Amino acid sequence: RLATRRITSSSFRRAAMSTSTKTTRSANEDMIRRALPLFVAGAGLATIGVSSSSQRSNNNTQCDVASNVEEAVKKSEDKFATYWPRNIMILFGPPGAGKGTHGPKIEDLLGIPQLSTGDMLRAAVAAQSEVGKKAQAVMKAGGLVSDDIVVGIIRDRIQQDDCKFGFILDGFPRTLVQATALDKMLAEEGAAVTKVIELQVPDEVLEERICGRWIHKKTGRSYHVKFAPPKSMKIGTDGKPLPASMVDDETGEPLMQRADDTASALVKRLGGYHGETVPILKHYEPNGVVKTVNANQKMDGVWSEVLASISRK
Repeated sequence: RLATRRITSSSFRRAAMSTSTKTTRSANEDMIRRALPLFVAGAGLATIGVSSSSQRSNNNTQCDVASNVEEAVKKSEDKFATYWPRNIMILFGPPGAGKGTHGPKIEDLLGIPQLSTGDMLRAAVAAQSEVGKKAQAVMKAGGLVSDDIVVGIIRDRIQQDDCKFGFILDGFPRTLVQATALDKMLAEEGAAVTKVIELQVPDEVLEERICGRWIHKKTGRSYHVKFAPPKSMKIGTDGKPLPASMVDDETGEPLMQRADDTASALVKRLGGYHGETVPILKHYEPNGVVKTVNANQKMDGVWSEVLASISRK
């Protein structure tokens, strides 16, 4: 009888352990299945689930599960890119408002590229695409690239794989005519602008920001004599930085000031910006996608408002 009780007890423990193992494995697999439909977070959670499960499995099972999860995540991402609305943002702001600071941060957060019309134009010409050749011919003749050509360049660029979840437009549209052309092109792709963010800064504040700005031409790194001076900066007897002391922190190469980063040029640039931007904002306001951000505060505060503006909640 004692032997029988031992055997029965042992069998019961093995059955309980087996049931517990199956329950744990089932819970882990269920966690993975729930995580897969999520976009970026889904990929991370699925990987965590696989890592935890694989520690209790043999090597072959690890490889099989990892492969299956990767395939499922890829299918979810492809479905998201095909059927869900893409994040198509337009970032507005006067010169010195902080587009160059916060644009890349949005890029990193959402995993979508920030597209500059100037960069796209140069890339299209270098690639000698059909629309790039048209743009090159116009520029060689000393003319201005038409809106149709620019929209064509954007159309080609957003077909690339890094834009499948969305993109951020910087520097376009600049006019209401361009905004209308952009809407038409996106509609042909089954898409639309989902967010318009304007960084607002008073004009009198921008003069101090712009006139104190120095740039490293090769990389675009930006410095400011008051807010972010280079380590090498020295001040002359007139209270202004000595040009020879303005060099890039990383390369030691000379910094430069843009020809239009002056008080007189800024007045013209701001006049053009306000005159062109207000109609575009009014154009998109009925769609409920326009958000304004107070960019005249500390950087952390600006970023908090940017995060709130891009949230879907």
